Amino acid sequence: MKPSRTLLLAEELIALDSVTPHDRGCQERLKELLAPLGFHCETIASNGVTNLWARKGTAAPVFVFAGHTDVVPTGPEHQWASSPFTPTRRDGKLYGRGASDMKTSIAAMVVACEEFIAANPDHKGSIAFLITSDEEGPAVDGTVVVCERLEERGETLDYCVVGEPTSVHVLGDTIKNGRRGSLSGHLVIKGIQGHIAYPHLARNPIHQAAPALAELAAEVWDEGNEYYAPTSWQISNIQAGTGATNVIPGHVSLDFNFRFSTASTADGLEARVHAILDRHGLDYELQWTLSGQPFLTPKGLLSDTLCNAIYEELGVQTELSTTGGTSDGRFIARICPQVIEFGPPNASIHKIDEHIELRYIDPLKNIYRRTLEQLLAA
Repeated sequence: MKPSRTLLLAEELIALDSVTPHDRGCQERLKELLAPLGFHCETIASNGVTNLWARKGTAAPVFVFAGHTDVVPTGPEHQWASSPFTPTRRDGKLYGRGASDMKTSIAAMVVACEEFIAANPDHKGSIAFLITSDEEGPAVDGTVVVCERLEERGETLDYCVVGEPTSVHVLGDTIKNGRRGSLSGHLVIKGIQGHIAYPHLARNPIHQAAPALAELAAEVWDEGNEYYAPTSWQISNIQAGTGATNVIPGHVSLDFNFRFSTASTADGLEARVHAILDRHGLDYELQWTLSGQPFLTPKGLLSDTLCNAIYEELGVQTELSTTGGTSDGRFIARICPQVIEFGPPNASIHKIDEHIELRYIDPLKNIYRRTLEQLLAA
């Protein structure tokens, strides 16, 4: 069987070794394909990160496809069955770094637009692409920069589909209508170092910290809501001591993280942590890092349209979910009221031998096209 246009474009993109924050020409290739369709393509660079904003049309509503051309490092290449940047079809799958996360999604979006515009040259509204090379990295010079630029220019967005790999068992079984926020803390609890045989001359910060940490671990931060599980608090690292067995350490340091829902706020969580630490009388320093606010798109036109498109194409009933890590949807949601993530199964993402099943590639494209048809066909 002749390879589809979507498959061939996905292979083109996978062959470009765009390990974050590098783009390696992926976005230039997209511009070559989008410009003849009537898209005005604009490169927005920031500190070595390449971003693409491409828009066709000036009218509302504005439908945006969003994604990233950067990929995570390959890991030990000798452990791959085939070279990670040599797209390889094998056993009914397409292998290569980015096959699932998320170059196939980008290819499917582009081809979906080609087909939709050919059939609907006078479609209503506008279609846009927001593509970055800084999603898998720090995410400070990518999508957030483009969104700030759009906001400054007064450009408003109505619908956004992010091509993140959201499916679990089969294509289309899960889409994301929100993500939890991520709030991290680096806590240092101070004591007095001393000889372990003379504890009265020292102050053990581990002993002092233990009751407070137990209370933090047992705290119910919220009950979640219709869309979110309750907020979680977890310690990821803890360090103390000099390495000697006869020294009481002078401090204990630890890292922790909240994954929080819209039932809580970052400020509220910070205040509650400080209140617990203060109540235990600890001498401490605490530095906070908010890497992402939670966002939520309640059930509505975009989610219903995408679910309908999935069912029409595959006969799959779709579940809405807010699980998983952060995504660039958190930035887009600041300027766009409806943001939904949908893409291939995610079981192999970031792993050795990342892949997508070949049978899912064209249905993915068709679902994106059906979504455009239902929202923008004249």
